[in-house]
Amino acid sequence: MTTTEPEFLAAARTFYDAVAADYADRYGGALATATWDRAVLAAFAELVTTAGGGRVAELGCGPGRITGHLAALGLEVTGLDLSPRMVELARAAHPEIPFRVGSLLDLPYADGELSGIVAWYSIIHTPAGQLPRVFAEFHRVLAPGAPLVLAFQVGDDALRIEDPFGHPVTLDFRRQQPGAIERLATEAGLKVTTRLIREAEEGERTPQAYLLAHKAE
Repeated sequence: MTTTEPEFLAAARTFYDAVAADYADRYGGALATATWDRAVLAAFAELVTTAGGGRVAELGCGPGRITGHLAALGLEVTGLDLSPRMVELARAAHPEIPFRVGSLLDLPYADGELSGIVAWYSIIHTPAGQLPRVFAEFHRVLAPGAPLVLAFQVGDDALRIEDPFGHPVTLDFRRQQPGAIERLATEAGLKVTTRLIREAEEGERTPQAYLLAHKAE
């Protein structure tokens, strides 16, 4: 039986395959000046380490800049991305970290396998109707008590990016309201324990949100 891939997955893969090298060049060093990003990731790493460690995954890892940072914080980390070209760049930049191609809709991990998940701006291309499935997958692969940290742009409208870096591709970037994301997490069996919203900084168009949730023990 042949399964037809959702159109939004094909669109995201095409977009990120096209821009991968330029994206890596532009944003590879962005964490150096991203104070709140580093703070949230450090808190995540401390929670995982304090709980005894174990494998964590960055889902939607792109060229591996966050994944590499998590490894530098002492975590046993793996990366997953929809774009084969992004995964290729991530493997080249971080040969010590396992990366694989995959989708948030069907995570290639066993039930309860992960001691933590980082989904860093990786839910922003998923239509609202598919997000419950994504959160159900987050819940399925997390171990009891394990944390999930999400980052996303705050807003109600989608931003359409056309011809980035001169490439003839287009993709919608879906902004989210923190309350709606928290409801999705709660409905999936995840308890949100921390909410942080900061105002837009230079080069950003909207406020940015960080949510930390845990799977029930």
